[in-house]
Amino acid sequence: MSTSEVSQEKLNRLFWHSRRGMLELDLLLVPFIKEVYPTLDADDQARYEQFIAGEDQDLFNVLMQSVPPADADTKRIVELILAHAGKV
Repeated sequence: MSTSEVSQEKLNRLFWHSRRGMLELDLLLVPFIKEVYPTLDADDQARYEQFIAGEDQDLFNVLMQSVPPADADTKRIVELILAHAGKV
């Protein structure tokens, strides 16, 4: 699994997009984007970018495990986020 080079500009953009204004989401997404995202391979980076394009309430429900992930890609990135937060 090789990591993909990420420009600082892209990281900055994703950081601000990861700050959702909902404390529960911010506590999971902000540390993940800072500490894990740069080390992910290109496929997982794409999964994360697709995931955070969703609506806050949908992200919240999946991350709080109230509803199951809609597909395998979402399941993969949610597992990575929750593992990083120590929730799995």
